[in-house]
Amino acid sequence: MDILKNLKNSVIVFDGAMGTMLQMKGLKTGECPEYYNITHPDIVYEIHKSYIDAGADVIETNTFGANRIKLKAYNLSGDVPLIVRSAVKIAKKAAGDKAVALSMGPIGELMEPFGKLTFDEAYNAFSEVAVEGEKAGADLALIETMSDILEAKAAILAVKENTNLKVICTMTFQEDGRTLMGTDPVTAVVSLQGLGLDAIGVNCSTGPDMMADIVKKMSEVARIPILAQPNAGMPHLKDGKTFYNVSPEQFVHQSKKLLECGASIVGGCCGTTPEFIKLLKNDVYNVEHKSTMRKVTAVSSNTKTVFIGENNPICIIGERINPTGKKRLSAAIKEGKFNILFDEASSQENLGADMLDINIGVPGIDEEKLMPYVVSQIQNIVNLPLQIDSSNVKAIENAVRIVRGKPIINSVSAKEKSLQEVLPIVKKYGTNVIGLTISDEGLPRNAEERLKNAEKIVKTAFDYGIPKEDIIIDCIALTVSSEQTAAIETLKAIKLVKSELGVSTIIGLSNISYGLPERQLINTAFLAMAASYGLDAVIVNPNDKITMDILNASMVLTSRDARCEKYIQTYKKDDKISNISDATIEEKLKKDASQMLYKNILEGKKADIDRLVLEILNEGVEPLSIVDNTIIPALKDVGDKYDKGIYFLPQLLNSAEVVESAFKVLKEKMPKGMGSKGKIILATVEGDIHDIGKNIVKVLLENYGYEVIDLGKDVKPSTIVDELKRTKAPLVGLSALMTTTLNNMEKTIKILRKEHDVKIMVGGAVLTKDYAMKIGADYYGANAQEAVRIADKVFSELNKE
Repeated sequence: MDILKNLKNSVIVFDGAMGTMLQMKGLKTGECPEYYNITHPDIVYEIHKSYIDAGADVIETNTFGANRIKLKAYNLSGDVPLIVRSAVKIAKKAAGDKAVALSMGPIGELMEPFGKLTFDEAYNAFSEVAVEGEKAGADLALIETMSDILEAKAAILAVKENTNLKVICTMTFQEDGRTLMGTDPVTAVVSLQGLGLDAIGVNCSTGPDMMADIVKKMSEVARIPILAQPNAGMPHLKDGKTFYNVSPEQFVHQSKKLLECGASIVGGCCGTTPEFIKLLKNDVYNVEHKSTMRKVTAVSSNTKTVFIGENNPICIIGERINPTGKKRLSAAIKEGKFNILFDEASSQENLGADMLDINIGVPGIDEEKLMPYVVSQIQNIVNLPLQIDSSNVKAIENAVRIVRGKPIINSVSAKEKSLQEVLPIVKKYGTNVIGLTISDEGLPRNAEERLKNAEKIVKTAFDYGIPKEDIIIDCIALTVSSEQTAAIETLKAIKLVKSELGVSTIIGLSNISYGLPERQLINTAFLAMAASYGLDAVIVNPNDKITMDILNASMVLTSRDARCEKYIQTYKKDDKISNISDATIEEKLKKDASQMLYKNILEGKKADIDRLVLEILNEGVEPLSIVDNTIIPALKDVGDKYDKGIYFLPQLLNSAEVVESAFKVLKEKMPKGMGSKGKIILATVEGDIHDIGKNIVKVLLENYGYEVIDLGKDVKPSTIVDELKRTKAPLVGLSALMTTTLNNMEKTIKILRKEHDVKIMVGGAVLTKDYAMKIGADYYGANAQEAVRIADKVFSELNKE
């Protein structure tokens, strides 16, 4: 059943909350909601039927957490087929002629390198659910409540590669407008929509009023329909029970804004009931909605989108991670010493690169294995989108498969073999691709041949279903030392390709001056000319200051640096170290191990940490002094960048891993009894099997010097009480992610208050500060960094007593 075909005529309405309804029907805390498909099929059917009777066009199966990894907490991993098939069967019976969406929620664990969950493990878990769901008759798959675009990618590919189901994916965002892993709405759409999604959107997160801004941002780049499923506001307490603060009438009124902002599919999430959906259906029936078909060329990392095109400054793609002509880099890659690549990645980001080209093509290495590893490590060091550069097609596919974001593939040519090998990968993974204007006849002689080759690439890509917005044509800058007219032919081609084909253009700069003295003069002059012809991107060395200066000036003169903002920011005179060369700074740092340790923590570089710490210790510095004067200040700097939105969760975790490595060395050198600022107990409350947030808090607290006693997930209040008696810990941290376990958090706090005089901090996606105070908590930690501040405050006050 193709529900999306009706979008031209009317708004599609999904159902509301399943968890809320199950709780109202008797689901107890700690019970597995998905197992109700086996034990209480009549209740699940009744809920589905109530949504159908309310007018829902689509109902979602009771399979949100029905993957083998999540069900392991209930000892039900082997029951996935039975649970999923039963869920679909019940929903199909209730749906009649309406559509059934196979609900697939997150696995609940952090993916590598921040957690233990591998891409393949996630993919396999999602595949099992998708296959069973299709066999049972589901009409489409709804991948929902995702926080990590890599996990979402694994789920999307699992459905696309193993079934014929249509696929919709929705992300969930925090109050700061980003997912837990730091992805903003625009980046989420850019990263995922090209994977073959039929619709994309947002669910859970907030009420409809606050969700409107997220939908609006998504619509700016969406080429596919947008689904919005808000909560019924935020949770609050009333008579000891959890309710939501938005009434059905308010929900419907506010949901109209979602349609105005670009949504064409709406529904409800936590706290919404059939009453909400009935009013929503009646109110939005035949309401016009905003079209969401945008044509932009964009690339993305996990946290950043870069737009490429005439109205944007020229995109700077750093070329330094390429072993061609670099003996030292080639040797390092052969020996598996990738630190030099990681340092180069950070350096190019600091020097102003918008993207990084990644090429590790050295003879004798297993590039198919190493390319995804290098790409995975680099994308966790920098916030920049990546360009995957290789002549090995399998290495390219292995890398783009695990990229968090939307990369560029470098490259495809107009040669038949190249087109047939590369374009299917571009289509499957929704990447951008550079089209080299080289054909089976060889290098192009003039602008017209470049245009002809570009036309072939664009047409063939279109035949594969690849939009021209995902194609960037390289008009080939040949060396002028052997063919002096080559430069002007390239410039003419740039103009022709843009005007005739409407695609973006790129050049690799360094080749133009090969074989000539003072090559920089040729490079910078050609780049300035190319900018005036409309060039959109350039592969260049961002460490070349003169070239970067000319490029910045060209952006002003061609009106592509709006209000000269970037130019002013780059060259304003209040930067006290602007006249100190990067080489000088690096040399100074190398001479000071403490500063290098600080820098490595700040940048999340794990390499050589043991050596640096030992070097500092050998200089006579006491272990505690290293903690107080280097590690803690570096972590504070990381925390400040996180608060300002410069860093995101991946950077926090990377820095925490560096500190963890440093502490392993320091602890061996510390006298007995040193090294702990105090004991803290952490637990996810009874009935809740999610511990992502708690685990992140644990990592940061330990890196700030606290001894964390982690009791795990689904923890009974009595277990926490016993641990308090044993350890006398002055601070307890409680976490809850599910609305169904909020009551248990309140219950746990009351029991702890009765038994002990202890400070309690709470956190979790379903909590607000007001709610936390109402249920008796002392502190509300909105994120892991805030949890550290709370701990510092508590123990600082204790030390004063």
